[in-house]
Amino acid sequence: MDRTGSRIRARRLDAKMAQRDLALQVEISPSYLNLIEHDRRRIGGKLLARIADALGLEPALLSDGADADLVGRIRSAAASLDDIAVEAAQAGDLAARYPGWTRLIAAQADRIATLDQRLHLLSDRLTHDPALSEALHGVISAVTSIQSTAAILTGETPVDADWQARFHRNMFDDAARLAETSGALIAYFDTPADGSAATPSAGEALEQVLSLTGYHRAAQEPGAGAATAPPDPPLPPAVRTLRDAYDRRYAEDAAALPLDVLQPVLVAEGYDPLRVSARLGRPLAQVIRRLAGLPPAAKAPPLGLMICDAAGVLRLLKPVPGLVLARGALCPLWPIFAALGQPGRAVAAQAALPDALGTRLDCHAIAEITPHPAGPHMPPLIEAVMLMRPGVAPGPLPPVPVGAGCSLCPRAACPARREPTVVWIAQGL
Repeated sequence: MDRTGSRIRARRLDAKMAQRDLALQVEISPSYLNLIEHDRRRIGGKLLARIADALGLEPALLSDGADADLVGRIRSAAASLDDIAVEAAQAGDLAARYPGWTRLIAAQADRIATLDQRLHLLSDRLTHDPALSEALHGVISAVTSIQSTAAILTGETPVDADWQARFHRNMFDDAARLAETSGALIAYFDTPADGSAATPSAGEALEQVLSLTGYHRAAQEPGAGAATAPPDPPLPPAVRTLRDAYDRRYAEDAAALPLDVLQPVLVAEGYDPLRVSARLGRPLAQVIRRLAGLPPAAKAPPLGLMICDAAGVLRLLKPVPGLVLARGALCPLWPIFAALGQPGRAVAAQAALPDALGTRLDCHAIAEITPHPAGPHMPPLIEAVMLMRPGVAPGPLPPVPVGAGCSLCPRAACPARREPTVVWIAQGL
């Protein structure tokens, strides 16, 4: 149902403007404006523009309502604090009427999510990093050795001068080793003085570049000229290598599925990658990658992408708005890992997130096998891709209960849990 009239009424009331006054400004009768505000009359573009101008608004804010991404972000923020009751149904009204405050809420939620992710990464380093384990062992060993030597030197039994010299030399060596190891630990945990985040990996830096255009690479589309899109910002060599590899495959996918052929089929098939793949006769993985890189002008629904290798390591992530994942320790129940275990077979499932809103994602995944370039005696190369889309209706089967990662997931009875959540640790459970 078109809610343009309701939005006009809400913004008129916000401006403390009488219905008669607004009707007079836009040169229509108050009764006709009343019908519009109660969504009983459709409104044309010229009249909408005059009403928006009278209210000091952009016409799109009245016709389209709040930005869907912004609404999704504040709903996700509400879901992350399930002990606070919010009016989730009014999220769109909040974003439409108070966009500035809504952006502030969304920005703060994003900051919290980033800090949560950094907490997980630090926890993961503390638990699994062998270099850190070795350094901590070195500190304990040096302290124990110094303590033992000091106990001998300060004991009741006299120590002759020769042995005293040896013990002092050992304590000096142990102290030097302790200082060196402690310095390494400080460098390991040190953060920049300005409080900025740690330097991202090459893969994360690539994702930051791709996110500037929604993962769409206009210059790689068939027939695109050199000036089709602005150039990427200066990139380190490692990131350029990944970017070039992404662009090469993007160009191959775009040549096989040009936008003028693909977009009408997407609309007709409701952006379902399985049906699009069957109708166009193209591999499902290629269709999934193509959907994740549609241009913003296509007005497609929010579509996320995961790509992982045979080890289950996430190589590329285009997140669905509002979804935060612990990259270093993904939940093993995501459908992409089910596809990884059965290459060539399409996996379709609805994933349920552990939030108060019961957020669900429709997921389509498949894994592809590529022969190793060194020959058949080498293990094949396996890559899995998964498309994620916010679920619009319950699926035919019970959803798969997934999470952002064990350390951030509140599901207490999950049989796939690998470690306690940081919430339990903070509560001493």
